[in-house]
Amino acid sequence: MEISIIMGSKSDLSLVRNGTELLDEFGIDYEMKILSAHRTPRELVSYVEGLANRGVKVVIAVAGKAAALPGVIAAHTDLPVIGVPVETSLLGLDSLFSIVQMPGGIPVATMGIGKAGMVNGVLFAVHILSLHNDDIRAKLVEYRQRMTEKVLESQREIEN
Repeated sequence: MEISIIMGSKSDLSLVRNGTELLDEFGIDYEMKILSAHRTPRELVSYVEGLANRGVKVVIAVAGKAAALPGVIAAHTDLPVIGVPVETSLLGLDSLFSIVQMPGGIPVATMGIGKAGMVNGVLFAVHILSLHNDDIRAKLVEYRQRMTEKVLESQREIEN
């Protein structure tokens, strides 16, 4: 398992699926857990402290409202942690601010709010993994080329 995706609530699962579909496309192994920084803190810490020993290389933490989850995870591992804020009652700004305002020394890479943030969080994790895996790097280059081709095709359509 190279990536662990931890979400604070089952309600985050639909957002997470936007990223897992992309991981499936890249052929990257991942696992998903529902663990809360507030409701299951002991279980969360126990799980996080064992990640590196199981071969996990990157953690994606999906959280809303108080959004303490990514920071708590980062405090208990030296693995890279990517925070994805969930859109909540304050349009996700509360989640974003909670994740992005980490104290110096405990970094969390913070993505945008919602679906685009989840996709970018996964792609950021793929970029990290590609540093030491040529197969993943090649798939990433192909993915980016397909994105470029789609944009260029759109441009050709409006020119005709």
